[in-house]
Amino acid sequence: MHCKEFAAFWETIQGEWPNVEFEEVSVVTTKGQELAQKHMIFASPGIIINGELFSTGGVDKKKFLEKLKELTQ
Repeated sequence: MHCKEFAAFWETIQGEWPNVEFEEVSVVTTKGQELAQKHMIFASPGIIINGELFSTGGVDKKKFLEKLKELTQ
């Protein structure tokens, strides 16, 4: 459920972040399993930004936007 919520949230803001690439990876795929193991993701969604785990099991939208702003300055 949290994954769908985050994807819907991303759709509402993606126009503000044209240089940010969003990729949804299912944990049932090989790539998803590798990412979950590498970043020790036990709850979805696992949000990875620039190769580093940002959050798991829900997203604080305010902190997410702050992180994007920080990275684009």
